[in-house]
Amino acid sequence: MSEVLEYQPQWVREDFVDFIAEKINPLWAWKKVKAQIVSTQALSTDFYQIQLRPNHNFKQDQLSAGQSVLVSVVIAGVSQQRSYSVVKVLNNGDLIIAVKRQGQVSNVLTALQDNDVVEISQGQGDFVLGRETAPILLIASGSGISAIYALLHAALAHNVENVALIYFSRDQAYDDELQALAQQHAHFQYYPIHTTVQKQHLDEALLKRLVPDFQQRTTYICGAQSMMNSVNALYRGFGIEHQLKQEYFQKLIDENLAAQPVVFLRSQQSFEATTNLLESAEQAGLRPSSGCRMGICNTCSCTKVSGSTKNLLTGEIEHGNQVQIKLCISQAISPVVINL
Repeated sequence: MSEVLEYQPQWVREDFVDFIAEKINPLWAWKKVKAQIVSTQALSTDFYQIQLRPNHNFKQDQLSAGQSVLVSVVIAGVSQQRSYSVVKVLNNGDLIIAVKRQGQVSNVLTALQDNDVVEISQGQGDFVLGRETAPILLIASGSGISAIYALLHAALAHNVENVALIYFSRDQAYDDELQALAQQHAHFQYYPIHTTVQKQHLDEALLKRLVPDFQQRTTYICGAQSMMNSVNALYRGFGIEHQLKQEYFQKLIDENLAAQPVVFLRSQQSFEATTNLLESAEQAGLRPSSGCRMGICNTCSCTKVSGSTKNLLTGEIEHGNQVQIKLCISQAISPVVINL
């Protein structure tokens, strides 16, 4: 006796609901977080502050100072994402992000008009203040001030005993606000270094002069890779690297590492890796999933079947097999096989 096939109705699809909803209101979505651009303000010739008004799906109560959001824009019909630190959250729930114009996504994002809508993620990342109230040191350069600015406000609000900020900048973004905060809070010391007139690098002598007790403080740092490298080397020399918390925002690469052959096992693709594994794959025409491109989200996490890689944030070498790595912050130091 033959079986009778019956029609089994499916649950309503999320993408169909979103398609219909956005025709009525571009901010409406079932689960996605969408945000309307309220305003865009130029902080300098290539650094912008953007005010976003997220829809009801954004979980503001779960956002911590120092975290970022992924912002998605459509470029040539393809959705692309980049991570941007949340500088502050306004009383009405609007988010302020800071965007340095230096790539495809940032160029498109800063050119959007008021009332345009983008998709964003929930808050992400672990570059957040600890629970201690002991003195801390904040160090920023360039657009790295966006995350540090948020941490500063959190530290002042949570009664951290003493806060020192060293800020290297050529455009003085947020300088007026930071000067005002230093006037309002006696336990906040602000040390601006305007790099167009002061040829000062971050070194041991500078730290000892500005913040003599820096070795006793937890240090939060975000900025250019050259500065980050200097601070990491300095703290390792003092044996206090465990007191360093850091956030990168530039492309990561160790130029001293030789190119290595990489195989994506499932897709049966191979290529030569000359930079981090994500960019090397993209240069070979592959399109692995990615998000923040800075090691914050887990979008590009995958299993390394074999081979050795270097974590470009920590410098740690991973020789193990069947271990999780993030493509965007991993560079091959031997032939590598990845389960992708």
